[in-house]
Amino acid sequence: MPPSRSHRRTVAVAIHEGAAALDLAGPMDVFSAANSLLGEAGGYRTLLVGQSTAPTRLSNGTRVLADLSYEDAVQAYDVVLAAGGPAPSEDPLQAEWLRAVAPLAGVHGSICTGAFALGRAGLLDGHTVTTHWEYAAELAARHPAARVEPDRIYVRSGALITSAGVTSGMDLALALVAGDHGADLALQIARRLVVLAQRQGGQSQFSPYLVAPLADGSPIARAQAFLMDNIGHAFTVQALADAAGISARSFARHFRQHVGMTPHDFIEQARIDAARRALESTRLPLKSVAYDCGFGNADNMRRVFVKRLQVTPADYRKRFLRDA
Repeated sequence: MPPSRSHRRTVAVAIHEGAAALDLAGPMDVFSAANSLLGEAGGYRTLLVGQSTAPTRLSNGTRVLADLSYEDAVQAYDVVLAAGGPAPSEDPLQAEWLRAVAPLAGVHGSICTGAFALGRAGLLDGHTVTTHWEYAAELAARHPAARVEPDRIYVRSGALITSAGVTSGMDLALALVAGDHGADLALQIARRLVVLAQRQGGQSQFSPYLVAPLADGSPIARAQAFLMDNIGHAFTVQALADAAGISARSFARHFRQHVGMTPHDFIEQARIDAARRALESTRLPLKSVAYDCGFGNADNMRRVFVKRLQVTPADYRKRFLRDA
């Protein structure tokens, strides 16, 4: 049940040395904007919690003061969040605090690599979660009992909510505001802060290109080079196996072993990468990009983009086209 509009919800954010300033400032600005728009009708009180109340140095050199130390902050909050940073926190005191207060909170979660702190506290198992795309594979390896979805902006799993990298913490905060006070208020806040109330696409659209060919001169590397040099052509596994000089059956097995994906997935992602480059650097018609990159037609390219990046080629170009 949503809180009464007169209730001011308390949000406790765990911080650590090296935390990202935006992991704190982004969500805090969302909650502050909510307070401004709600006036006396409720809102949020945000507290920073750390090892001590001495200055904590963030990743950009800014120093912030925690309102409470972990020792003095074991109490019930409406929302408990763990901030992330370029290096995930390994602080056992933080994990201990999260383990103690998460069951007392209505919602607990993380921003960016703060998911690792939740994992240390044993709060990820059995849940679907996300984190910064650069750390998603590591999080999945450390916590196999959690389902890590690397392309989600934020994920709600019961009382747990996790966000992707850095500015995605604002998306998480907007989602919390929408749940507490309605989508209209979240939209007003998004407009005030000049952000999207609901972003299109996942975080893969912001990542480096998806595939990296091997450079070891192996048969698999030869097949990859052949594909990259002829990306506009139709390909079968047999054609790539012929380029590698081995049987199709052996090729498929060795390819997955060395590359970490099937030949079909590699072909599709290589085409996406080629299309991304074209969309970022040229104004070619979409149908020309699709043909040049081996999709055959614009409809097929659109389908693959939506499946892999959760964004259409046209919208991708709007965001990332560089001045020609």
